[in-house]
Amino acid sequence: MRTTVKWFNPTKGYGFLENGAGPDIYVNAKSLRGADKITVGDVVEFECHVFEGKLVARQVHPVRKQPRDQFNRIQQPHFVMQ
Repeated sequence: MRTTVKWFNPTKGYGFLENGAGPDIYVNAKSLRGADKITVGDVVEFECHVFEGKLVARQVHPVRKQPRDQFNRIQQPHFVMQ
């Protein structure tokens, strides 16, 4: 499968991949192959498995890294006052 990284925290060692068909896909840093970390917007290829009823990515390979300047724009927080 191929998708983009929705969120990843290298300090915590996990994150989530986009899944247009349903819930996001969990990814652990131990599943990364060919890179030590991934960032928001990176395109990755992976195998998808179900573990305890949740979607989990395995054998995650970065296909295209997001340019740093676009990453910074994506990461700017958006606050909504209620």
